[in-house]
Amino acid sequence: MKLPYITREGYDQLHKELDYLWNVKRPDVTAKVSWAASLGDRSENADYHYNKRLLAQIDRRVRFLRHCLNDLQVVEYNRQQEGKVFFGAYVEIEADDDGSVMQLRIVGGEEIFGRSNYISIDSPMAKALLGKSQDDEAVVKTPKGDRLWYINKIAYRTPKWFLEQEIFDTYMQDENPDENVKVEEVSEEEQKRIEQEYLKTLVK
Repeated sequence: MKLPYITREGYDQLHKELDYLWNVKRPDVTAKVSWAASLGDRSENADYHYNKRLLAQIDRRVRFLRHCLNDLQVVEYNRQQEGKVFFGAYVEIEADDDGSVMQLRIVGGEEIFGRSNYISIDSPMAKALLGKSQDDEAVVKTPKGDRLWYINKIAYRTPKWFLEQEIFDTYMQDENPDENVKVEEVSEEEQKRIEQEYLKTLVK
C-alpha cells in the first residue's frame, strides 16, 4: 500500500496546477469548444473534437488532483531528522561495485513530476536508505541481485550539490488535432460536481 505522504513543496505545486487547470486552462478550452460547436456540423470538425478531448483530459486531471489534495498528508521538515535519511531528504550515494554516484530526493509518489532523481518513498531504494546515517551502508534489492551503496551526504534544505532534473509535463501534451480521437463526454451535472470538489480543496 502506498504511503499517503507529500512534501509541502509538492502539495503547493499540485495545488498550483489545479488552480491553473481550473481557472486558466479549462475556461480557455471551454471557449474553444463552444466556438467550434457554433460552426455547425461537428462530425468533421477537427477543432471541436480535439478541444473536447482536451477538456475531458483536463477534467480527469482535476478529479485526480482534487482526490490527492484531500487525501495526502503533508510532512513538514523537523530538525530531529537531521543526520539521518527520512522523508524529504536529499541524499548522495555511491555504489560499492563501480563507484558510480547518484543524487536523490525521497518524496511522495504523486510529486515526482517526471524528475528522474526524485524517488518515491515506496521504492526499494528509498526503503533501503530510510533511517540510515552518513557513511552507513544500504543494500538495495534489484532484479539482478543485491547492490551495496554508501551514503555520502544527507540534507533537508536544497543543497548546492543536488542538481534537479528538468521537469516534463507529459500528461497533457498537444496532439495532432486532425487525428481521429474518441471523445469522453462530460455531462453538465458532472462538471458541476467537479467544480464543487475543487472548491473543497481551497479550504484545506
